[in-house]
Amino acid sequence: MQTIDVLAVFAHPDDVELTVGGTLLKLKSLGYATGVVDVTRGEMGTRGTVEGRAEEARAAAEILGLSVRENLELPDGHVFADDASRAKLVQTLRRLKPKLLLTHQDGDPHPDHDHIAQLVRESCRLSSMKNYDAATGDEKIPVPRVAYNVFSRRVQPSFIVDISEHLQAKMDAIRAHSSQFYDPNSTEPETRLTDKRFLDELENRSRYFGSLIGVEAGEPFFVREALNVEDPVELLSRPMNIYS
Repeated sequence: MQTIDVLAVFAHPDDVELTVGGTLLKLKSLGYATGVVDVTRGEMGTRGTVEGRAEEARAAAEILGLSVRENLELPDGHVFADDASRAKLVQTLRRLKPKLLLTHQDGDPHPDHDHIAQLVRESCRLSSMKNYDAATGDEKIPVPRVAYNVFSRRVQPSFIVDISEHLQAKMDAIRAHSSQFYDPNSTEPETRLTDKRFLDELENRSRYFGSLIGVEAGEPFFVREALNVEDPVELLSRPMNIYS
């Protein structure tokens, strides 16, 4: 049975690459086993097909070095933190046994994203309750911690991950989802993502968050709980913004 250390749970194929791809690459380089659960197949997307997007997700998984990439196949545009969805995610968590989950930001304007943040939070807690969904025979696990990627709402990050060495690979993983981004030869409808400037804006975003901690590129996260710091001197003496 495959178990992993870090699991990213995001709505649509390509969401994980757009938000936490650099962090997954960084954690992989540190020796952690990483995985992704795409909650939907992206069937409501303006461009591409379900089958094509699945192939793109597999190609991106290779670039990210994932140990596992799965799809819950919940209906795109109709994701809720209902009991059936929670049970499905709890079963996945109990099987993969991650220590840390990465997911969407609370309050994201896309309903699927916002509901998945809630779904993840509730499912992590339920996965530790012995008698929840006991019929599956899956054993309870310790409650995984959850880090929410800061993407669509202006909030102060709890921490920023230095992805400087992995920015190029992150962008390569994003471009593996070729149906979703700029293609001068495409005859499909245009979207915000297909704008020629979108990927440059995304890369600039990583560089902005990197600048806040004095590095080339970064990805920001928010956590609800207070962080337990073992060595504050080691933490606070790391390189910071040169203007601080």
